[in-house]
Amino acid sequence: MGFAALNPSYNQPRSRRRVNARMATRTQVAIIGAGPAGLLLGQLLGRHGIDNIILERATGEHVLGRIRAGVIEQGAGDLLDEAGVGARMHREGLIHDGTQICVDRVRHRIDFKALTGRTVMVYGQTEITRDLMEGRAAAGLPTVYEAQAVALHDILGTKPRVSYRAAGEAREITCDFVAGCDGFHGVSRKSAPTHAITQYERVYPFGWLGLLADTPPVSHELIYVRHHDGFALCSMRSPTRSRYYIQCSLADDLDAWPDERFWHELKARLDDEAREQIVIGPSIEKSIAPLRSFVAEPMRFGRLLIAGDAAHIVPPTGAKGLNLAASDVRYLSQALVEHYRENSAAGLDHYSQRALARVWKAERFSWWMTTLLHKLSDNAFESRMHLAELDYLFSSRAAATAFAENYVGLPF
Repeated sequence: MGFAALNPSYNQPRSRRRVNARMATRTQVAIIGAGPAGLLLGQLLGRHGIDNIILERATGEHVLGRIRAGVIEQGAGDLLDEAGVGARMHREGLIHDGTQICVDRVRHRIDFKALTGRTVMVYGQTEITRDLMEGRAAAGLPTVYEAQAVALHDILGTKPRVSYRAAGEAREITCDFVAGCDGFHGVSRKSAPTHAITQYERVYPFGWLGLLADTPPVSHELIYVRHHDGFALCSMRSPTRSRYYIQCSLADDLDAWPDERFWHELKARLDDEAREQIVIGPSIEKSIAPLRSFVAEPMRFGRLLIAGDAAHIVPPTGAKGLNLAASDVRYLSQALVEHYRENSAAGLDHYSQRALARVWKAERFSWWMTTLLHKLSDNAFESRMHLAELDYLFSSRAAATAFAENYVGLPF
């Protein structure tokens, strides 16, 4: 289905709004960014009758074309249900009761359901974005794509404004609040006063080379691989579409990784059973992604509240990126609903503190998994410590339970 079909109400009037998306000068919440965080926030606010406009610098087709992960915590899935867009996820998503970790070509399984009573779901972020776009279109909520030169003004006052250009015209929105959901490189965090923000970062000295193929997955669950040549991951998007990753150098070029070389290197890192069962095929997408851990504190600056990748980045090892964005949106949507329904600022005043408490726990888990499973150096002592940690994980129910609790998602 094309973007136009997903957005039949794009820039059309919404009956209970005073203005339409093209000419709007006033809304309650201006949302910057039409990724999953911005779309989910807009959907939740709309269901509570809170007017919002989303500005997105890219086209809708570009947003839908982004290839992202798709391990969904139960809490994030519940939030998509609350937003009214979870039906297809429940029909097509793949429930995972556990995951597997392969060390020295021996696989060990962590049973989430037995240890915590909870599960995760594999459902692609692209599909979540599509569902949210459809939900927004059905609700008649306005989104402005290809919004250029977006700038935030007076965020520390009581009447913030957002200026931008669209269709060659200069435009401006006045609002009560600005929600910055525009990612790591977006304008929102950069608009915060430099003296008011503290940033923490760890950049990892390697990347993930990912390959997407229309082949059946090698396993019904994810397989994380620790190997002396580097990390690997066997994942999936559906019963007929697989996503594989291998650790690579950040200096590598995609041209140096034809499909044949990728499959050969992946097989070399797998256990015998997986190597025999894997089905190879031509790639339909291939990319190299750098890994970093990043947190910006606080997540509120006057009338600007940031969420998702605008506030924090996690390496994908722990499958926390989208899920952290969803938890931010939960806290933020509740705070805004409380503000408009009860005239209370309590939720907004505590938004940053509540969100960051969960963010740092997810950062810790993602950092731990990344350092444990990747080849970081040739230091023999460090390698032995990682093996000891993994042995403890596989032999201790308490350690396995702690892993499972973090993987399926800590409480909101």
